[in-house]
Amino acid sequence: MKFPKVGDIATREVVSVSRSDTLSYAVELMTKSNHRNIVVKEGKEFFVLGVFDVINFKNFYDDLDIPLSSLHLSKLPTISKEKNILEAFDEIKSSDFLCVIDEKGEFYGLITHSDITASMDPNILMESYQLEEFLTIGKKVETAFEDAITIDVFRDMSRYSYDNVIIVDKNRKPIGILTTKNIISLIKLDKDLSRPIKEYMITPVETISYKSTIKETLTYIQTKHFKRAVIVDEKERFVGVISQSELIALTYSNWVSFMHQHQEELYEINTLLHHKTKEYEKLAKTDALTGLYNRYKFSELFLHEYNLMLQKESKISLLMLDIDHFKKINDTYGHEIGDRVLVEISNTILQTLRNSDTVARWGGEEFVILLPNADIEVAKKVANNIRTAIEKREISIAKRVTVSIGVTEVKKGDTLEKALNRADSALYDAKKSGRNCVKISNEEAL
Repeated sequence: MKFPKVGDIATREVVSVSRSDTLSYAVELMTKSNHRNIVVKEGKEFFVLGVFDVINFKNFYDDLDIPLSSLHLSKLPTISKEKNILEAFDEIKSSDFLCVIDEKGEFYGLITHSDITASMDPNILMESYQLEEFLTIGKKVETAFEDAITIDVFRDMSRYSYDNVIIVDKNRKPIGILTTKNIISLIKLDKDLSRPIKEYMITPVETISYKSTIKETLTYIQTKHFKRAVIVDEKERFVGVISQSELIALTYSNWVSFMHQHQEELYEINTLLHHKTKEYEKLAKTDALTGLYNRYKFSELFLHEYNLMLQKESKISLLMLDIDHFKKINDTYGHEIGDRVLVEISNTILQTLRNSDTVARWGGEEFVILLPNADIEVAKKVANNIRTAIEKREISIAKRVTVSIGVTEVKKGDTLEKALNRADSALYDAKKSGRNCVKISNEEAL
């Protein structure tokens, strides 16, 4: 078995425009080609224009006939087409795309998570692990009810950088989907965005059971040519979405083990594997931007701490933190500054917590914190310490940034879902109370 070079698996059919072209021309190409992202070229530098960029620019400019050179676009990282796929694996963890260049530095193609996933052989991937072991339940993300207003759904997609939203009925059964490709079409056709989302959703939605193995899910995605799998439980209720990039993180260990079994063929990359194994392990359990734990690792640690709580008859508490007006920071200063704010707030939280505490980035601008040996009063004090430390800190050019925090004490018989729902409800109360404050859940407040 030989592992392909980057150039062997790169997508060559890429829609691109010049940096001197206008935004309206780029949107027209995106619509015609049914692409959610296109490459913008300027000499030997390459940028990406995506759906969320179009939405944000449309909020600021009435006329889309403005040159792309006047807009802030994300620069694409580059990689030589002669590099091994493992090196692309390392680079793509911090970007959705890799720009592949030839020996002269000219544009050759693109590498996406899809290309890497498609190059994996399902026969060597996880066969014993089911999706339910990796899906973090209890947090209602990436969904909208069928009567939700379309523009509100758009705003949530832009705020949280979702590339799709699953539309569910009152029983939370998936009935439709809206992707970033659909957004471009609706904007281009100047549709009435005050109408319910059910009028514009794509239906029906194909789903896969949360009892499916990782191998079965990857095969399903490859066979259907999907970018994601929509997961449902035994009652066909929406559970979550798993993307190709997440499958990559979950399957790395089996791939590494398999490669080590083929020493003769893989001799030339064994040294590379040795250095990268720890990075892959970190990728599977941490958030690429902040370095904090991700949902999967937090769920594992929650279960461990919960069992210790029962054994020792101690207390643990859960905090949910959200950065106030984060969308405004992104819109005003750009996503690069927004990312810097996320990193600095992560560092501030870590500096405030004890070594025994656990913090994870939950998604977007939300964080969750687990406090062992802490009842509700201790947890509230810790939350206020975090809130104050962030408020006092000058964070990048955004200056003063504040957070709202919801607090709950984990009870005997709790699942992560139940504890998260209480903390989320308390967080909502904090937002309603004017932000920059701490609220405990209603159950503890009684």
